[in-house]
Amino acid sequence: MSPHGAVLVVLFVGVLALAVAALFIVPWRTLAAGSPAVPPDVARDFTAAEQARSRAYHRAARPTSLASMAVSLLWTLSLGLTTWGADWVSHAGSTLWLQVILGLRSLLLAGRLLTLPFAVAGRRLALRVGLAAGSWRTWWLDVLKGTLLSLALTLVAAGALLGLARWRPGSWWWWAAAGAAVVVVLLSFILPVVVEPLFLRFSPLPDGAVRQDLLDLARRDGVVVADVLVADASRRTTALNAYVSGFGPTRRVVLFDTLLEQAPPAQTRLVVAHELGHVVNRDVVVGTVFAAVGVALTVLLLSLALSWTWLLDRAGAAGPSDPAVLPLVLALGVLLGIVTAPAQSLVSRRVEARADVHALDLAAGSDPADAARTYARMHKRLAVTNLADLVPNPLRYLWFASHPSTARRIALIRSWASLRGATVPDLATATDASSDGTD
Repeated sequence: MSPHGAVLVVLFVGVLALAVAALFIVPWRTLAAGSPAVPPDVARDFTAAEQARSRAYHRAARPTSLASMAVSLLWTLSLGLTTWGADWVSHAGSTLWLQVILGLRSLLLAGRLLTLPFAVAGRRLALRVGLAAGSWRTWWLDVLKGTLLSLALTLVAAGALLGLARWRPGSWWWWAAAGAAVVVVLLSFILPVVVEPLFLRFSPLPDGAVRQDLLDLARRDGVVVADVLVADASRRTTALNAYVSGFGPTRRVVLFDTLLEQAPPAQTRLVVAHELGHVVNRDVVVGTVFAAVGVALTVLLLSLALSWTWLLDRAGAAGPSDPAVLPLVLALGVLLGIVTAPAQSLVSRRVEARADVHALDLAAGSDPADAARTYARMHKRLAVTNLADLVPNPLRYLWFASHPSTARRIALIRSWASLRGATVPDLATATDASSDGTD
């Protein structure tokens, strides 16, 4: 069998294995068969003013977001699928490493500069509607840190690809696929510990009822948590959030300080219960394995594309070991990401729905009605505070939504409650006390 034939066989088997694994692992059904399906209804839970505020923000933000996406895509494709990118990289220096470090770096920075005005416009809008917070200096530092981190990772990956192609010209793709998979696994351990502190400051949640309640919740869920931390998110945003990050001894519950300040303890508890659901169901571990296999298969697919003479000629590259091939690699990666985005988003939405059910099961205790009402109010609070898109465009939802819409999440809560003989009142007409979850 030829080397390319072997790659095709591995690709077929790998994609088939991922599809079969997804059929059995992804929670396509989150409630028991025959459960009552409550339809999502935005008007049932959000007032006309809340809906109007959400529409106004997203109507104003959408052109900037779409323009940024279009400019980034056109820039990457125009450089990768023509000889422009190859010429750019080749003229940056006389050696391979100069072309990678100077040529690819300048190409990536130019693309970032092209989209930067849209990012500035987006932040101005977020400040105007009260979604963003903090100084412009902090924001610019975050942009700089994010750009440098992305640049460093991309340059290392590009250097490794070219180095392997020159070291093992007849089998570089196997080495690159294995190496990429290992890197994905390593980054899942490293990023929470190394990267998160670059953008957020963390401090232990002081001893008290909230901390003890969250630790008890994790213990009852069978999750070992090293600490409960508070992130100073209010320096950048007014959004509410929490998450669980790390593995083993590094696992910690992280609460945004905005969540602690604005949400009642009962709602905070349910947010954390949702995040614990990801740990109990091994969503991060499974996601990491899927990502590692996916990136390995991507490298193998890339090796087939880089063996296509017509494509290489169109991009102005001599082969996988030529630095001029790097713009083409970036363009192919972007195209593959666009093609696979709907499947990734669908899986993510199902996983998030399962975590919602886990949160309800964990917090229900002897009063499922109270848990359902509190969780529904929490989702409304998150949507209103974070200015969620209450009626997302179907195509954008299909392609990019990693979480179910708020209306779908509240409908799921009502379905869960109805199985237990409980009901969730219409939140659009709830009193202030009920909205806060303090009853």
